[in-house]
Amino acid sequence: MPIKILVNGAFGRMGFMTVNMIENHPGFELVGQTGREYDLKKSIQDSGADVVVDFTHPDAVLNNTNIIIDSGARPVIGTTGLTTKQVKTLQEKCEKLKRGGVIAPNFSLGAVLMMKYAQQIANYLPNVEIIELHHDKKADSPSGTALRTAELIAEAADLKEAAPALRETVAGARGALYHGIPIHAVRLPGFLAHQQIIFGGTGETLTLRHDSLDRQCFMSGVAFACEHVMQLDHMVYGLEQMI
Repeated sequence: MPIKILVNGAFGRMGFMTVNMIENHPGFELVGQTGREYDLKKSIQDSGADVVVDFTHPDAVLNNTNIIIDSGARPVIGTTGLTTKQVKTLQEKCEKLKRGGVIAPNFSLGAVLMMKYAQQIANYLPNVEIIELHHDKKADSPSGTALRTAELIAEAADLKEAAPALRETVAGARGALYHGIPIHAVRLPGFLAHQQIIFGGTGETLTLRHDSLDRQCFMSGVAFACEHVMQLDHMVYGLEQMI
């Protein structure tokens, strides 16, 4: 039986590509396309969706995710903007319901591997800064990918106990500290999604860089999440937890 998928935010650039991917995937069935003016709860119930992929807006993502979970579907969330506290609350909700879910700051396999190996490098080179570069229409900064990268590095480098002022960032900041790690955000025409993680040591530096040159690079990760979320009984934060 194919997995029944509804795409929320289907009329945006990422949503449009997701719809096309689902329509051409032999294991998926597209059962709905929704946007801002739709009743998401009713659309999920009417379509019988197993999975709802959300590519909407940071201002709406928390409410959308709660609606998806409460409607009995499994959320695959590509919209960034959720705080650490909000993610934890959503995870607790899914845990209680034994319902699978995925929140992915980035669906690109290359970007996920960059984050995964950055965490390992931080065990040996804990002095690090992150530079992320995105198109000028991106709604949030720093990016979800940069924030998730900082969280993973902080876990490895034992920075979780930094002073509270160093653990917080300011929404919309172009330069901020998060878990004690400096993040620099660039928003300019000509970029899509790019990130550098620069580690410094005595007499040397090591740089990891990932460049998304076409939004098509995110589709394999979306498909992976839609397939595997059906086997989960909890919510996963970050695809690096699944590969």
